[in-house]
Amino acid sequence: MSQIIKFSANRVWRTYQGGKLLDVIEGKDKPEDSSFPEDWIGSTVEARNVGREHISEGLAMVKDSDGKPIAFRDLLKSDPEYFLGKDGASSRSMDDIPLVKYLDSSTRLHFQAHPTREFSQQRLGMPRGKTEAYVILETREDVSEPYIYAGFQRPPSREQLKQWIETQDIASIESCFDRIPVKPGDVFLLPGGRPHALGEGILMLEIMEPSDLAVRFEFERCGYVIPEQARFMGKGIETALDVFNFEPVKPEETDAEFRCEPTVLMNDLKGNRLELLIGADKTPCFTVRRASINGKFERKEEAFFYGIVTNGSGAIKINDEVIKLERWERFFCPAGITDFEYESESGMSILECYPGNT
Repeated sequence: MSQIIKFSANRVWRTYQGGKLLDVIEGKDKPEDSSFPEDWIGSTVEARNVGREHISEGLAMVKDSDGKPIAFRDLLKSDPEYFLGKDGASSRSMDDIPLVKYLDSSTRLHFQAHPTREFSQQRLGMPRGKTEAYVILETREDVSEPYIYAGFQRPPSREQLKQWIETQDIASIESCFDRIPVKPGDVFLLPGGRPHALGEGILMLEIMEPSDLAVRFEFERCGYVIPEQARFMGKGIETALDVFNFEPVKPEETDAEFRCEPTVLMNDLKGNRLELLIGADKTPCFTVRRASINGKFERKEEAFFYGIVTNGSGAIKINDEVIKLERWERFFCPAGITDFEYESESGMSILECYPGNT
């Protein structure tokens, strides 16, 4: 059976600019910002880009046992119990797989909001909403005060927001938010329904429910105008407004509402540590942990996960096979691999993204 599965770059077109740091990670000769600011890691989800329906984007490709290219999701379907495992009495489904991305912004992203799981199921006929999490990896040197917007600190009325959206009064929309400062290592959870926007100059790992549903209530950024049917998920503005959580998040409450503090799960006092960044107490949609390795770190896991090497380098040992891991590499560890060992002489950090408790 397969050991861990490494992923190559899987850049996806978006409606905003960025990606220069992703070019650097890929070793390109002339890194530059473009309309490909995201790398969808091991994605089983297709991107929804209006006007680009003829282009298949988002699905990750890997090689099968014969070395032939195959969609990663098709490989998973070939042996779901081995790759995805079981949840209680039944096998996990493709809907349990979080969507994990590198995101590198050179500009502030559009103001947007995503539906909750309940809204998606009841109103859109979709199994998942788009609760999402951010792990800040790096910020650009030329951005002195990196930030995100999250939740309305001073919420407008529904009718006021509708008017601002229709007239594209972005200054008034922006006045409803306070900037929340961010730095490398910070972790945030944005539940469905909360309006938000990511500031410029941020490289992050984004973990979310496996959908591409969004209410984009700012229609233009960097000269690109979002097509009308891509603004409100193909629905009308009243349905779009139903997505919003208008409850205020006061400035002094933003950290408690959105910022996640790590909890130590394991510490061998030899330089190896496992921390819980986002757990079931925060969301049922996914789980995020961070492994810090200095030496040899034996692990035992029952669930599949995506691993992203965010600092340092080392290896993962599975039975007698040693697989090297370099910074920024990303891989999938099947549920069928329950025992493994991380190794690093110089230190290594790995973010591990698991399915939720659903």
